[in-house]
Amino acid sequence: MSELDEVWDQALAEAVRRAATSGRRDVAEYLRLRTSNDLLRKTGIEWLLDTFTILAGQANRRGASIQIAKEDAHRFPVGNATMVGPLLTLGFGVRALSVEAGWPRTPSDGFVRGGGLACGRIRHRGKKSVDEDLMLIRSAKDAPRWMVIDQKTDRKSELLEAGIQKHLTKMLAEDYR
Repeated sequence: MSELDEVWDQALAEAVRRAATSGRRDVAEYLRLRTSNDLLRKTGIEWLLDTFTILAGQANRRGASIQIAKEDAHRFPVGNATMVGPLLTLGFGVRALSVEAGWPRTPSDGFVRGGGLACGRIRHRGKKSVDEDLMLIRSAKDAPRWMVIDQKTDRKSELLEAGIQKHLTKMLAEDYR
């Protein structure tokens, strides 16, 4: 957790305390929900990037030579909104796979459409046909889940570790075009 995140968490906790003591239960409840959602967002994004990193590391131990780079304060558009979060780039020669995930941080950034907690993208440089758009949702058990959104049909399917492995396999494939 960065120093800014720690200060933000402390400020939110203090705001909840002040709202509760002044009888503003509605504000206190909103701030608790926001804190809870931010934790789900951070957990979901961490799982996504960690899974890609772990699987790339396993491929490297088998001789793949994937270069791994991460940028923390990445901004990217989704529709009319701006998401803020990390960008993970996996390079393999001239090939690159990028994973970006985040959520709007300020009112001017907009909001996540469709009731999602965060948005993400998996992009293959030069292979737009295998790119995927993602949405982080809260499941019935309150755990976050990444869903792949089919842009043509608007259908959603859960992104599992096997789906992430398929992206790495495509990037490493000899017939990558």
